Amino acid sequence: MNDVLAGLLKNVAPMLATAVTGPLGGMAVKAIAEKLGVEDTVEAVASAIQADPQAAQKLAEIDTKQFELHNANTDSARKMNAEIQESANASWLAKNTAYALDIGIVSATIFLAWFAFMKGVPDANKELVYMALGSLITMSGTILNFHRGSSQGSKDKGADIQKLKDAK
Repeated sequence: MNDVLAGLLKNVAPMLATAVTGPLGGMAVKAIAEKLGVEDTVEAVASAIQADPQAAQKLAEIDTKQFELHNANTDSARKMNAEIQESANASWLAKNTAYALDIGIVSATIFLAWFAFMKGVPDANKELVYMALGSLITMSGTILNFHRGSSQGSKDKGADIQKLKDAK
């Protein structure tokens, strides 16, 4: 049934559609149900969306807010980093700790990938090593996105959000 709800949401609120089908789907359904004023079940939420054209608009507003909060969070982290780098009073440690951690995480990812696939891992430890490697790959992706993320992509997303607001 979550797939039916996700199908209804994917065009108006793609982030909510992803949340509904993810590991915290129950919490997402509960939040949507509260916003729509219906029972906390997938069936009730899906019925409310199908019955009320305004429900889709309400959910698009939630989705837009979530997107804005995510972008604001990333932007504030980049601004904080820029302020530290530009500060005359910041110590060497303050200016370089984040970079040292980034280098350590990316290096550990490369090393563990090499070790796991070239040297091999005993069967008893494979699950642990692959789980650690997956976590490191995720962190490395976050690091690369932070340092090399597209400002143009953020501008385009901001323009899309403004279009959604203006369509109200």
